[in-house]
Amino acid sequence: MAAILPFAPTTPRRSSGHKFASPFPASHPRIERLRCFGENPTRGSSAEAKPEPEPEPEPENPLLKAAWYGSELLGIAASLFRPPASAEAPAREFELAGDGAGAFDRSAVVETIREDYQRSYFVTGNLTLHAYEEDCEFADPAGSFRGLRRFKRNCTNFGSLIEKSNMKLMKWEDFEDKGVGHWRFSCILSFPWRPILSATGYTEYFYNAQSGKVCRHVEHWKVPKMVLLKQIFKPSRWAWEKKSGG
Repeated sequence: MAAILPFAPTTPRRSSGHKFASPFPASHPRIERLRCFGENPTRGSSAEAKPEPEPEPEPENPLLKAAWYGSELLGIAASLFRPPASAEAPAREFELAGDGAGAFDRSAVVETIREDYQRSYFVTGNLTLHAYEEDCEFADPAGSFRGLRRFKRNCTNFGSLIEKSNMKLMKWEDFEDKGVGHWRFSCILSFPWRPILSATGYTEYFYNAQSGKVCRHVEHWKVPKMVLLKQIFKPSRWAWEKKSGG
């Protein structure tokens, strides 16, 4: 927000006729506009500076979005031929915070998320449900939706398409309203061409102020969207060697 300040002397001056002259000069005071970024006003520039246009949001990629929903449907179809999982994440009971507000203890929620990383919950769906709100929002570079059960189902179904995976929590950061987990992930998809997905990124876990549970789960992949999509269709070296050897 700009501040407008007139630069003019304010001390009264006596005229030769012993009359008080106006404290302001006869000419109109020069008005300069100061920017909130601490920049000096440019002389000769217009007093009415036009606000800089806000950057437009990145347009959605229809191909990437179609691939995302296609993979979700493919995972659902694959789940019909997969035997039910026998191992589920333990349903932990959190200790209530001592402030009497009824919120779950933050350290217990963070510890649970760390343990879920050890179970590669991204691709197994093996996560502790009690750490999340039922209507938690889940977002990644391809889209977003609400619903804890849907997220668990998608993760489990995606895991059925993976032949081998490796996921590691590299660093954890705590903030007032969220935690941030930095991770590294790689996997081989069980397609005939055995594509390899490899990426690093981080996930933001926003906490509900009342319950202390995670209400937003936002993934950020440090790889361009289209590069990630191309990895899916690129045959791995292992697939070429197996084809040539057969």
